[in-house]
Amino acid sequence: MRYLRWIWAYPLVTATALVLLAVGVLAASGMPDVARWVATIWVAGIIVWTLVGMVRDVLRGHVGLDVLAVTAMVATLAVGEYLAGLVIVLMLAGGAALEDIAGRRARRDLRALLDRSPRTAHVVTGGESGAVESVKDVPIDEVAVGDILLVRPAEIVPVDAVLLSADAEFDESSLTGESLPVQRTEGDEVFSGAINGSRAVRVRATRRSADSQYQQIVALVHAAESSRAPVVRLADRFAVPFTAVSLVLAGTAWAISGDPVRFAEVLVLATPCPLLIA
Repeated sequence: MRYLRWIWAYPLVTATALVLLAVGVLAASGMPDVARWVATIWVAGIIVWTLVGMVRDVLRGHVGLDVLAVTAMVATLAVGEYLAGLVIVLMLAGGAALEDIAGRRARRDLRALLDRSPRTAHVVTGGESGAVESVKDVPIDEVAVGDILLVRPAEIVPVDAVLLSADAEFDESSLTGESLPVQRTEGDEVFSGAINGSRAVRVRATRRSADSQYQQIVALVHAAESSRAPVVRLADRFAVPFTAVSLVLAGTAWAISGDPVRFAEVLVLATPCPLLIA
């Protein structure tokens, strides 16, 4: 079922793979002309589709490496290397699919991180000067430094705090990756996001929610999701020079050899480079 979902989620990869398979079968069956026309029509359609997206990106002020891919596909068709054109389409579609999968996984992990964020805390009030002790549930943002909090079994520690109970066990795997429960004793620091063990414990808040460990992790993940990795920024910065150098090298190879196939070969070799960087 998972593979079926993947096929439906990325139809361009699936369709291109099927076209490549069909072209191979047609060529092996003694129908090379039909195979060439099937591949040419498919690659030409992808070229037009890519050109539309490329023009849209240029109008938005973004120049990417699609120029190189389009030129490589056009060159392969011009010299009759239609299988190479199909391979380029498959590489581009596969690269886009891998990028989308990585983005989906990152968003899913972020949602999981946010879903397990504590939203309320049990604040212990009273108990001093003979006053009756009570427990009041308050939004986590209202917890102040110094508040005494009750953390029930299997609950998440809402804010950074120090342990007031004699001892306790906490699952800190979401913070440190440690799979085994960690033993804490009275006076030890307990970080927000840790999961309490089998006994209710009391802690004293040492930081507000926004300054606590778990919220800092969530903020860092948010910042990472909205920013671009240095290697991606580097790829964007060198997109135009890389394309220009590749075209010059391809033209030089053609001029020296006198064979236009050399032009296509250089571009086919250059096209996967941006994919590998991505």
